[in-house]
Amino acid sequence: MENSRESEVTVNFSDRRNFATVLRSDLKETFFADDPFQEFRNEPPKRRTIKIFQYCVPMLEWLPKYNFQFFRYDFLAGITIASLAIPQGISYAKLAEIPPIIGLYSSFIPPFVYAVFGTSKYLAVGTIAASSLLIASTIKEKVSPDEDPTLYLNLVFTTAFCTGILQTILGFLRLGILVDFLSHSTITGFMGGTATIISLQQLKGFLGLKQFTTKTNVVSVLKAVFKFRHQWRWESALLGIIFLSFLLFTVQLRKKKPQLFWVSAVAPMVTVVIGCIIAYLADGDKHGIHTVGPLKKGLNPISIYDLNFNSAYIMAPIKAGLLTGILATTEGIAIGRSFAMKRNEQTDGNKEMIAFGLMNLVGSFTSCYLTTGPFSKTAVNFNAGARTPMANVVMALCMMLILLFLAPVFRYTPQVALSAIITVAMLGLIKYDEVYHLYKVDKFDFCICMAAFLGVIFITMDMGLMISVCLSIVRALLYVARPATCKLGNIPNSALYRDVEQYPAASGVPGIIVLQLGSPIYFANCIYLKERIMRWVRDEQGNPNSKTADVEHVLLDLGGVTTIDMTGIETLIEIRRNILAKGIKMGIINPRINVLEKMMLSKFVDHIGKESIFLSVEDAVKTCQFSLNQSPQKGDS
Repeated sequence: MENSRESEVTVNFSDRRNFATVLRSDLKETFFADDPFQEFRNEPPKRRTIKIFQYCVPMLEWLPKYNFQFFRYDFLAGITIASLAIPQGISYAKLAEIPPIIGLYSSFIPPFVYAVFGTSKYLAVGTIAASSLLIASTIKEKVSPDEDPTLYLNLVFTTAFCTGILQTILGFLRLGILVDFLSHSTITGFMGGTATIISLQQLKGFLGLKQFTTKTNVVSVLKAVFKFRHQWRWESALLGIIFLSFLLFTVQLRKKKPQLFWVSAVAPMVTVVIGCIIAYLADGDKHGIHTVGPLKKGLNPISIYDLNFNSAYIMAPIKAGLLTGILATTEGIAIGRSFAMKRNEQTDGNKEMIAFGLMNLVGSFTSCYLTTGPFSKTAVNFNAGARTPMANVVMALCMMLILLFLAPVFRYTPQVALSAIITVAMLGLIKYDEVYHLYKVDKFDFCICMAAFLGVIFITMDMGLMISVCLSIVRALLYVARPATCKLGNIPNSALYRDVEQYPAASGVPGIIVLQLGSPIYFANCIYLKERIMRWVRDEQGNPNSKTADVEHVLLDLGGVTTIDMTGIETLIEIRRNILAKGIKMGIINPRINVLEKMMLSKFVDHIGKESIFLSVEDAVKTCQFSLNQSPQKGDS
């Protein structure tokens, strides 16, 4: 490879970048990959200041352009989602085992905060079932909601505070990458398992049970259902079947006629109103139709002084805050993005985390528990024609009127009506088609999904989530420790070199092995890469039918190697030394700037020689062929 190459363009061995330049580049790619400040650079100072304020407070960007045309759509959407927020708020508060009024409070203050700081036009703020149950199951490990309801409620508020702190920090530090460890497979399995457990728990409401298990696994739930069968009430079951049938009918109607989406949107509210009338007229409590009980008038009381940081209890809200924070953030961002994509729009994940964090912080100070962007409410908001976050403001104003004047009316809401509403909502979270799709496309993803599902329904929600996340991390580590490598061959009648396994027509070049490495080279995978490369050489030398059986050159294409550490460089030196002992020379193809700089600093370039580093596979092969033509026997050069 000492021969000069006939090429107009050569590898750039210019002076390396200084440390500050490298650090700035790395930080930008890590935390500011979307380059959010690009539009500010060429603006005059005054305009730049305005743009910065608009970037930090998204409301300042859309509010000046707001008009009555937008308001008409937002007003209708806001009223529609408010009708859904009432039954959902009461229902999910029931899952969290907190007073129903807290669920209504949670649809009043947080939407105002999101309207100021949120970036999604369509996301509707509210509570979600999975986080509600997860909060209850975690806090109950420390405090019983029946024995000490005040302390339990205070810890729920503290959980919202911890969640808000976590989300705000992640957003400000632009650490959304941490949320990515909850893969789509994990979320699908976790939500499916949670929906199954929540649906089974609604048997308590359907059957009119007064006693029930505090555990969430399916075995404990089913045991409790039959253990307390002497409490079953046919009146409650009959009413539940009627409500459930009505709600399922409206869901099917929406699927067949999407333009009638509003029917399924108002159906939960209709169920609550009819349930209240039946319970009031029939004196439901005397006939096994339990109601939610008194709801007081008035806006959210201040709860900042109720936050509990006592060392005896603080670990429970911290644990619940971390788990629900990651879950709610991932779900909220994903939902916001999915609906934005339908209109070819974008949302900013880091600003969304800040918005979620601030609304949970403010919410924890004003008697709200954890809120995010629930799918059902967001879908209704989108289909109702929402144009801006003002729809959340309209919803919040409607909730204010409800809290001020109508809240006591809902004291007669039957528990069985809430159970029917929750069950129908949960059935929509079990994605059978997605699970089957995972099975067909990627068996490991399917295993991750099922680990979350089975862990949730047979152990606990947090254990199911952690098992699935651990499997996802193991998979990522396997990708890192066992990176893809392949042998390249020349596509006939072209200058292209591609994987010979993927393109069987691609042929090897006599005397030359071209190998492509597709991941960073560092301590975790160095031994594997060394063994794999040496195996390629042994396989070629031991194959009499191979064109490259008499190997004289091994070329490593590093175009896909983004970085390399010192262990990786030492491994390349060792590989070169081993194959040189067999009379084989090594060349490097297209090292990226970070890799080449480290090779120069470590003197690897001096070891191998600049003439052995090539710009392209074609260039390297031509040079090696020239070397082979000049060598009548192996080893002469």
